[in-house]
Amino acid sequence: EREAVNPAQTGTKAAAVYRLELAGGETRTLRLRLSHAEQAAPFRGFAGIVRKRRQEADAFYRALHPKTLSDDERRVQRQALAGMLWTKQLYYYDVEQWLNGDPVSAPPETRKQGRNGDWLHLNNFDILAMPDKWEYPWYAGWDLAFHCIPLALVDPDFAKSQLVLLTREWYMHPNGQLPAYEWSFGDVNPPVHAWAAWRVYEIDAAKTGKPDRVFLQRVFHKMLINFTWWVNRKDVYGRNIFQGGFLGLDNISLFDRSASLPSGGYVDQSDGTAWMGFYCLTMMTIAVELAKESAAYQDLAVKFFEHFLSIAVAMSGVNREGMGLWDEEDGFYYDVLRLPDGTITPLKVRSLVGLMPLLAVETIGQETLDALPAFASSVKWMTLHRAHLTGNMMSVEVPGSGNSRIVSIPTLPHLTSVLRYMLDEREFLSPYGIRSLSRYHEAHPYSLDINGAAFHIEYQPAESTSRLYGGNSNWRGPIWFPINYLLIEALRRYHRYFGDGLTVEFPTGSGSMATLNEIADDLSRRLTRLFLRDATDRRPIYGSTDIFQRDAHWRDHLLFHEYFHGDNGAGLGASHQTGWTGLVADLIQQTGGTPKSR
Repeated sequence: EREAVNPAQTGTKAAAVYRLELAGGETRTLRLRLSHAEQAAPFRGFAGIVRKRRQEADAFYRALHPKTLSDDERRVQRQALAGMLWTKQLYYYDVEQWLNGDPVSAPPETRKQGRNGDWLHLNNFDILAMPDKWEYPWYAGWDLAFHCIPLALVDPDFAKSQLVLLTREWYMHPNGQLPAYEWSFGDVNPPVHAWAAWRVYEIDAAKTGKPDRVFLQRVFHKMLINFTWWVNRKDVYGRNIFQGGFLGLDNISLFDRSASLPSGGYVDQSDGTAWMGFYCLTMMTIAVELAKESAAYQDLAVKFFEHFLSIAVAMSGVNREGMGLWDEEDGFYYDVLRLPDGTITPLKVRSLVGLMPLLAVETIGQETLDALPAFASSVKWMTLHRAHLTGNMMSVEVPGSGNSRIVSIPTLPHLTSVLRYMLDEREFLSPYGIRSLSRYHEAHPYSLDINGAAFHIEYQPAESTSRLYGGNSNWRGPIWFPINYLLIEALRRYHRYFGDGLTVEFPTGSGSMATLNEIADDLSRRLTRLFLRDATDRRPIYGSTDIFQRDAHWRDHLLFHEYFHGDNGAGLGASHQTGWTGLVADLIQQTGGTPKSR
C-alpha cells in the first residue's frame, strides 16, 4: 500500500510484506537483519551467528536449571523466564503533558477532569516489566513486584532497579502512595513492594554471595513513607482495621470495593488488614537485617513489631465492640460490614480474604535476638507488659524448631482451622492450586439483602458471568498465581518454627497427615503441573483445545495465562500475559522437579 507511506519518508513504524506461494509440505525460510547502517552483505555468516546465539542461550539456561529437572520442566522454566524478559518495554506517560494536550490543539475539557488528574508529578519514560506488552502494554504496581521474583533469577540488577524505580519521585506520589496502573494510578493495590524487595535481596545475595544492603536501604526508606500513607489513609477510624478498597481482587466481594457502598457504611476488610500485618512483618524483617550493620534500625524493627501487635489484636476482635474479623463459630476470617445505623454483619463468604491472614507470619532466630539486644529487650518488655496484645497471636516467647521464635496473626488453633478449609478439595484445594473462592459456594451461593437491595456471590471456576466491578478478571473461583505463591511461602515460614512437630490432615478428610513444608512442596507441584504434560500427554493449561495439545507446531510453545480454571486448570484471561504467572519459574527452581503431587 504505497499510499500508506508518509510522502516525507519519515515516521516511527514500518512493516515488511512478503507474498509467498507454497506447495503442500513445502518450507520457506525468511531471514531478517536489523541494522543502524546499510550492509553490503547482510546475510553473510547468518546461519553461524544464529547457531552461536542459540548455543549461548542454551548454555545460559543450562547453568540456571536445577540438574534434577525433566526436559519438560526445563522447557516450562525457560519459556517462563524468556517471557519475563520479552515483556520489558519502554513506557512513556507524562500526566501533565497529557492533560494539557498537544501544543497545536487543546484537549477536550473532560480530559482535564479525567483520570489521574491528581498525579501531575508522574512522568514515566523508563524500561519497565509489563504484565503483557502485546495485550496490556502498561505497568501495574503489584504485578511488577511479582515480576521481579523470576526476573531476579536471570537479571537481579534489573529486578532491583525496577523496585527502586517505582519509589522514585517521578513515580511515587508526594503523599507516599505507589502508582497502581495506567487507568487509575490512585487505585489501591496490595502492599507487596517491600516484600518483593526483600525476596529479590535474598535471591540476589544467594546468587552473588554479596548482600546489596544499599538497595535494601533505598527501598526501605521509601516504604516508610508508603507505610505512613497506608496508616493515615486506609485506617480511617484508627482501629488498626483497614478498608483498603479495591486491593486488586476485582470482583471477589459482594460489593464494588472501589466505590462507596450502595447501602452506605463501610467494610472492615480481612484481606486489607492482613495485608497490613504482612507489610508490618516484612518491614520488621528488613529492619532487623539492616540492624545487623547499623544499630539504629533496631528502633524501627521494634516500631513495626508493635504496630503488628495492634493489628493482630484488632483482627481477633478484642476490645473492638466484640466484632473482629475472626468468626469463632465457623473458624474462619471474614470481612465485616458496618452500616450507618450501627448494624455489624460478618460477610460469610469463604474466599481468599479469609486466607490472607495466614500470610502475616515471620520467624526470628535466637542468633538474631542475641545480636540485637535492644530489639530483643523491647520484644520481651512488650510480651510481659502488653499481654492484651501479645496474647492474641502465636507467642514470640516460646522457642520452636531450632530455637526460633514466631510472630503471626493466627494463633495455632486459628491456623489449623483455616488450613482445614484451605486444604479441603470440596472447598479451596484444586488439583492445580488454591482456588480464590471456595467451591462450597457452588451449591451454597451467598446472598445478602440490605434495605431491599440484594447482593449475591457464587463459585465460578472459569470466566466471570458478570461484568460488574472487574469485568472478566474473575476472582470468584479460578486459581491465581500470586496469592498461591505467597501462601506457599507462608507455609514454609510456619514450618521453620514448627518443624516436623506440626502435621495437619492433607487433603482434609483423607486421614493422611503432612508437615507444612510437605504441603508447600505439594502446592508448588500442583501449580507447576498446570504447564506440564500429564499421563495422557496433555497440558492442563490447554484444556480441550486439541490443536494446542497435539499439533507439533503448538504443543511445546507455552502460553502463560492470567489465571486458571478452578477445576480443570485450563488457562483463562489474558493468554500471553506471562506477568506474575512467570512465578512458576521460581517454583520450579525451588522444588527442583521433585515427585508428583498427592
